Amino acid sequence: MQQRTLGRTGRSVSVIGLGTWQLGADWGAVTEADALAVLDASAEAGVTFFDTADVYGDGRSETIVGRFKAAHPDAGITVATKMGRRVDQVPENYTLANFRQWLDRSRSNLRVDTIDLVQLHCPPTPVYSNDEVFDALDQLVSEQVIANYGVSVETAAEALTAIARPNVATVQIILNAFRLKPLDEVLPAAKAAGVGIIARVPLASGLLTGRYTKDTTFPENDHRNFNRHGEAFDVGETFSGVDFETGVAAAQEFADAVARLREEWKIENHALLTPAKAALAWVAQQAGVSTVIPGARNADQALSNAAAASVPELGPEFNARVRDIYDRRFRAVIHDKW
Repeated sequence: MQQRTLGRTGRSVSVIGLGTWQLGADWGAVTEADALAVLDASAEAGVTFFDTADVYGDGRSETIVGRFKAAHPDAGITVATKMGRRVDQVPENYTLANFRQWLDRSRSNLRVDTIDLVQLHCPPTPVYSNDEVFDALDQLVSEQVIANYGVSVETAAEALTAIARPNVATVQIILNAFRLKPLDEVLPAAKAAGVGIIARVPLASGLLTGRYTKDTTFPENDHRNFNRHGEAFDVGETFSGVDFETGVAAAQEFADAVARLREEWKIENHALLTPAKAALAWVAQQAGVSTVIPGARNADQALSNAAAASVPELGPEFNARVRDIYDRRFRAVIHDKW
C-alpha cells in the first residue's frame, strides 16, 4: 500500500484509507462483528488511516474504532475524528468550552489521551473566518488534547479559506468523478501550502460502483433514502448532490469507460478492474490528494477498496472520458453549488 504524507500532520498514511460512517449504522444496519471485520480486513490490506466522527451512530463508530485500535497498538493506524454536528449549527456553538466537552467524549470513545487529528465537521461558513475558533484549536494542540486539526468542508470556497490558515493540517472535501470542482483551485492550493487533502464520498454514495438502477431502493434508516433531497443535512453528502436517475445513467457511462479500459489493457478478469476500483484509483491519482476514504459495510468491500491502490495510472484518455461525462451531465447543475 502506497503511503503519503498527510499534510501538515507529517504522518504517513495509506493512499486508500477507510471512512467509517457506515459503522455507525447510518447506511443501514451493520453489526458490531461486521464492523470489526471491516477494520481488521482494512488493516490487513495495509490501510493505516481511519476517519470517523462523533455523530456517526452517536459515537458508535468512534467506539468501535477505538476498541480496534486499542487491540492493535502496533498497526500504525492514524485515526481522525470530527466534531461540531451534535449541536445546533450556529457559529456561537464553536467555542473552546464546547470543544473540550466534545473532545473529552471522543477521547473516551477512542480510548486515547491525544486524538491524532480532529476536524471541524462542516461547520457554518462564518466559522472558517473566526480567529477565536482557531486560537481555541491551537490551545488544544498545546495541551496535547489533539495532535493536529483540520476541517471538513462542503464548498471549495470554504476549503480555500481554511487552507490559508497557518495551522490547518488537512482539508476533507467531496471529490469523485461526479464532483470535479476541487480540481480547479482547491487541490493546487493545498499542494502549494502543504495541506493534506482527504477525499471523501469517492464513490458518490455508491453510484460509481455501477450496481444501481433507477429502481434501486435503500433502507429507511439509510441517508441515501432519507436525505436524497437534503432533508437532514447538505444534499451534497448524498450522491454528491446529483439527481439519482441522472447519476445512475452517468454511472453506466463511467462503467462503459472502465470496460473500454479493460479491453485496452487486455484485462479478462473484470474483478481486477471494477468501476468501483477505477473510481477510487481515479481519485487517488489526482495530484494533491493525500488519502481517499471509501466506506465499507463488510470485509469483502474493504479488501476491494484497498486493492484500488494497486491500479496503474488510468491515463489521459480515461481522464478525458471522466471529464466529458461531468461536463455533459453535471457541470451546469452542480459545479457552482459547492
